[in-house]
This record gives sequence, C-alpha cells and structure tokens, in this order.
Amino acid sequence: MSLVVDSNIEYLQSILHISKVTFQTKYADKSVEEILEAEAAQGNQQAIELAQELTTNTNLIIELFELADTNNKYLILRELNSQQLHLFLPEMEENDMLQGLFFFTQDKLMKLLEELPPEQLVNTVFEMFSQEEIVQLMPEEQLDKFLTSTDIDKNKILKHMQSIPEEYVAQVLEQITGESVQNMDSIDLSKKFGELNPLEYKDALMAFQPAQKQQLVLSLGKEHNEWFQLFDAHAYTKIINREKQQPEVVKAMSVIDPEHIQEMLKELPDDLLSIVITQIDTEKFAEILMDRFPEVIADIIMK
Repeated sequence: MSLVVDSNIEYLQSILHISKVTFQTKYADKSVEEILEAEAAQGNQQAIELAQELTTNTNLIIELFELADTNNKYLILRELNSQQLHLFLPEMEENDMLQGLFFFTQDKLMKLLEELPPEQLVNTVFEMFSQEEIVQLMPEEQLDKFLTSTDIDKNKILKHMQSIPEEYVAQVLEQITGESVQNMDSIDLSKKFGELNPLEYKDALMAFQPAQKQQLVLSLGKEHNEWFQLFDAHAYTKIINREKQQPEVVKAMSVIDPEHIQEMLKELPDDLLSIVITQIDTEKFAEILMDRFPEVIADIIMK
C-alpha cells in the first residue's frame, strides 16, 4: 500500500507547540512519524504523548488526518479490498446506504428486488402502490395463481365470493355445471360453488371475468396482507419498471431491512462502494480503521 493522506499540519504544529518558522524549516517534507520521532528525541513531552496516542485516540486521528473530509476517507477506502470495505456497511446510517442504490441502473434494481424475501418485496411495493392499484395492474394469470393457491383456505374464498354480484357467480356456475342456479342468493351460490369437485372448482375460479377476479383478490388481500406475497416477484418488478422511475423506486426501498440493503451494495464495484462509504459517520470510520485496520493507520502515519 502506498497511501498518502493530507495531514492537518497546523493542528500538529499547534499541539506540539512548534513555531511555524521552525516547522517549515525542519519538517516541511517529513511524515507525521518522523516529526514525532524527532521532537520526542529532543524531549518534547507532547510529542512523546502524541506518539503513544496515535493508535488509540480516535479524535486525534480524525483531527490529524482530517478524516471528516470525504476525499481523505476515499483515499483510504480505495486501498481496501471488497471484503474489507464490506466491514463498514453495518455501521452506516440507512439513509446514507440508500443513496448508494442510485449507482444501480433501473434494470439492476429490478433484479435486486426480485432477490429479496417476498415480505420485503411486498413491503416495498406497498410504498409505491395501493392494494387496489396492485390488483388492477396484475396480469390475469397472476390473479389466477393467487385464487388457485393452496395457501388460501377454500372457505375464505367462498366467504369473500359473497361480495361479488350474484349474477356473475351464477353465470360461472352455470357455465361449469351446465345446471340452472336461478333464484339462489349469494350464500347459496357460494355454498354451491364449494360443492364443486376440485377440478371444477379451479376451473370455475378461473372462469370469472378479470374485474370479478380483481374484486375477489382485493377482498381477500385486504383481510390477509401476507397473501400479496403469492404473486411472482417478476410480476411485481415488471409493474414497477413500467410505472415508476428510479428515484421513486429507491425512495420506496427505504422500508427494506438494512441487512438486505447491505447485500445489495456489495454488488457495486469497489470504487463506487468506496464513494458510498465516505458518507459514514467520521467517528465510526476512525474507530473501524483503528480496530480492524491498524496497519492502514500505521501506513498513513509513515507517509
């Protein structure tokens, strides 16, 4: 590693009580380590104490190497490998990590969303769309997948079917069974629906018009939010990609658990990830350096 980070020479000069003229004459081209060694050899007590604190005093490191400056942070981070950079992510604020998502293209964001656990994806979708909008935008084959899922109790579907106008339920039953169901009310119609054999029952659900399927799915989904996870991830991302722009998508991703955002950011090239990490709290940055990478601190001091 050949790392050169601008030192706060005025701060060092002040803390060692050396005049500006002396400092410029003797130490203009010296490293921090060389200056401290020279002053300590001459009995400068401040230099002796400072040399001992360079590996333990976070505030000293921050001031001496101006780590609040994002450029100085970046100079250090770009010397680290991927695994080392990843150690900083758990210490970052969520909002700062979210900004890193802007480095991904819209298509890449869609792929990252598809890789999320279903609950995390649905929570993100709910930030962009209402339940009504989701159901209206879902392709019919996804509505069929939802209604015929074995994860939904049949009795729940029959109960919510009573909210569909009777003429539509009657029309489907007559189409499937070939029998007249005139003069039946919604309760009798749903009961008759429930008596169909499994194959007929599935065919009957899929025989509804899209509007009735949407009504039934929405009614079920309002009672059980978790059932929105039954839609395919790709169906969701196709809707998002068509209806929303990158800034809206990133904003909605604020509800994703931080550990998943961290995993996404790990897919950035190291140079871009380094830029993201420069936004980390400076004190945390210094603490991680001193705790995990003392050799980096040593290298800075020597240059």
